[in-house]
Amino acid sequence: MSNPKKAFFPGSFDPFTKGHEDIVLRALALFDEVIIGIGQNSSKSRYFPLEKMEDYIRKTFEGKPVSVVTYQNLTANVAHEYGAKFIIRGLRNTTDFEYENSISQVNRHIHNELETVFLITSPHLAPISSTIIRDLHRYGSPVDQYLPYTLD
Repeated sequence: MSNPKKAFFPGSFDPFTKGHEDIVLRALALFDEVIIGIGQNSSKSRYFPLEKMEDYIRKTFEGKPVSVVTYQNLTANVAHEYGAKFIIRGLRNTTDFEYENSISQVNRHIHNELETVFLITSPHLAPISSTIIRDLHRYGSPVDQYLPYTLD
């Protein structure tokens, strides 16, 4: 394949949920390769260790054209660096759209070849958010049903 269509799927993924997995699997029907980028925000501390999350995500997509990278830079710059022409974003609701639309405009301004592709979350997964899962886990509630892997 001379010019594979690469998509970059950025997020903090703290944790990576079944909703995120659904977006990646659906993106694979549109793109030849998906690069999952775990962004590191120096002003925020992670709940789930970065190295563990990276490992969980890699194992989730073993055998598929999915790679996982970590980064501390502008998402548009990292997508460009990896040769991705598309940024994938999942939308659960109109609030997500308003936020993501502004970011997509800036990303395109930074690298005008970048196109953001919005995928609407599958209805049965829309209530899942990383924030809710962190809170459930923090207070001892089981969370495995929301994750595509089992926490150790």
